[in-house]
Amino acid sequence: MSIQTKYYLLYKPFGVLSQFTPDHEGQITLSSLADFPRDVYPIGRLDRDSEGLLLMTNDNAFKNKVLSPGIGLAKTYLVQVEGRPTQIDLQPLQTGVTIRLDKRSVALKPADVKILKDVPDLPERVPPIRYRRDIPDQWIEITIREGKNRQVRRMLASVGFPVLRLVRSQIGQLKLNSMVPGEVIEMERQELRKAIGF
Repeated sequence: MSIQTKYYLLYKPFGVLSQFTPDHEGQITLSSLADFPRDVYPIGRLDRDSEGLLLMTNDNAFKNKVLSPGIGLAKTYLVQVEGRPTQIDLQPLQTGVTIRLDKRSVALKPADVKILKDVPDLPERVPPIRYRRDIPDQWIEITIREGKNRQVRRMLASVGFPVLRLVRSQIGQLKLNSMVPGEVIEMERQELRKAIGF
């Protein structure tokens, strides 16, 4: 009997683990968002403190292709950082920085980075970011084509700008648009493949 392939796009809220089983009592997992089939799992991850787009499927061939380093699938993040970086401050990210990962140095590929003039139109985070009058903040947009653990946070820390809020806004041509935290959309395979670009 053939397995029916399923594909989902969801807006992972802040505080939710990108998994179905909690590591510790009281943790919130993806099972709180919908009644997913038992064989469906996330493609990649967003850490607990990050928000935004997450793909899920039981199609392992598709999952492996999305995660393949050779594909270099673009993922875009809207990031609120502490401080007011200039384009010169962020230049190292565009040439490729080195971060510490698992007790070793890892050279990252160049990222696309731009400073946003306006605050992105995003749903309020729950709980909200703690406002500090004495410390300015800035929103930037960053696009990467790899997926190391907490990569965007580590990249920005390496140039001196800690992350306050991080939202993945786009995967390939898939965008958050008007989605709200916790929303789950089931997609057709062809529709998803077209949006991803293969």
